[in-house]
Amino acid sequence: MEREGFDVWAAGSSYDRYMGRWSRLVAEEFVAWLGCGDGLRWLDVGCGTGVLSAVLAARCRPRTVTGVDRSEAFVRSATTSTWGFVVGDAMALPLRAGSCDVAVSALTLNFLGDPAAAVTGMAAAVRPGGTVAAYVWDYAHGMGFLRRFWDAAVRADPSAAELDEGRRFPECRPDALRAQWAGAGLTDVSTVAIDVPVVFADFDDLWEPFLAGQGPAPAYVASLRPIDRDRLRDVLSTAVERGEDGSTGFTCRAWAVRGHKPDHLDADRATPL
Repeated sequence: MEREGFDVWAAGSSYDRYMGRWSRLVAEEFVAWLGCGDGLRWLDVGCGTGVLSAVLAARCRPRTVTGVDRSEAFVRSATTSTWGFVVGDAMALPLRAGSCDVAVSALTLNFLGDPAAAVTGMAAAVRPGGTVAAYVWDYAHGMGFLRRFWDAAVRADPSAAELDEGRRFPECRPDALRAQWAGAGLTDVSTVAIDVPVVFADFDDLWEPFLAGQGPAPAYVASLRPIDRDRLRDVLSTAVERGEDGSTGFTCRAWAVRGHKPDHLDADRATPL
């Protein structure tokens, strides 16, 4: 099964229904963990619909927020705010070197062709002493409802295994993230797990976002024949436990990472005479 076309992110409303409502919870915890001060210049790489930028605006009193995303539809959704959002490539950021205080990225790095190069680009965009940080979903171990989905998909169709994000994105782990940050020359690198509750009102609330075609799992569902789609729905429904009110809940984990660009003055002081 070809992967091309399965990492589709374009429609803001569909994304919000599928992942956006949960990513907002992670963004709040992430920004609190960063602990950055007011009045800073922020860069949001892979800004999507502006979820993280909105949290920054509400909590950090930023001087500026610049969001960059390659999806025109996402940028249109994000520009309902007062901040600046532009269509651009995370692999070739349209900013001057050293023009930001903090560069962040939310749930994007694993979808880029060369995540390490993207981190290097983010590091170039911040001033000496600035912060580079990001978070990604823990697809292999921490995304409860996606784990149930892919387990059900593989039971119904063994060829679906190669599309499973837990298998595809081994870089979404703390050791891999720390290595990418260190490889970009960043220092004081640290990681933290961010766990958020994910509760669906009923099975339809869980299943229907998979029909919208946004992201690997929904794109896989869209590729199925109706009879196979119904079979997958039945297998997943059987695997999901429900409460007395019909609701079903999971815990979803993201891994966050941060580091600092070395200060030139500190580097000069450390040079032996």
